[in-house]
Amino acid sequence: MSLRINDIAPDFTADTTQGPVSFHDWIGNGWAVLFSHPKNFTPVCTTELGAMAGLAGEFSKRGAKIIGISVDPVESHAKWKNDIKTATGFDVEYPLIGDKDLKVAKLYDMLPAGAGESSEGRTPADNATVRSVFIIGPDKKIKLILTYPMTTGRNFNEILRAIDSIQLTAKHQVATPANWNQGEDVIITAAVSNEDAIARFGSFDTVLPYLRKTKQPTA
Repeated sequence: MSLRINDIAPDFTADTTQGPVSFHDWIGNGWAVLFSHPKNFTPVCTTELGAMAGLAGEFSKRGAKIIGISVDPVESHAKWKNDIKTATGFDVEYPLIGDKDLKVAKLYDMLPAGAGESSEGRTPADNATVRSVFIIGPDKKIKLILTYPMTTGRNFNEILRAIDSIQLTAKHQVATPANWNQGEDVIITAAVSNEDAIARFGSFDTVLPYLRKTKQPTA
């Protein structure tokens, strides 16, 4: 099963550090960020989980819940959280999914069907592809997928930036240009005529016949 943008995020039930979770029910009517890890007690992932904990308030402002997953049992997650606090200074207060039977990793196409049925004896290298981020909307559809190599720590400020763009462009008929940040000019989509653009946005600049920019809508 290959997942793509606009596919329904696969639903599942799993044990977490905050008790059992039914994923779609847990998302509710908001946004969710599911980010995965190949194994507990690995150096890059330890910094990532702490970084995400430090940004938890920023995700909450955007109506986005955070949930992590690692190919290890929940009991191991509890011990790992102590190391994360020591290394980064942040308490992990969002749930961490235990995926000791590899079911969620396979469901999200991060491990092949033939990977086995247990995390026991598997190394981080065996699970190297379990390094993805999924942004999921209130409609339970996947809005973004990013996959990183094991040696490259993820930039969670970029995930926040992407959520800002996805939420803005879902509400208005605009797109965001390269390196866009909150508050900067946006692109008017081709579906909006010049007349409609004036009515919607007040004014715009025509950079090219197919590239029109305007101020970011605020309403």
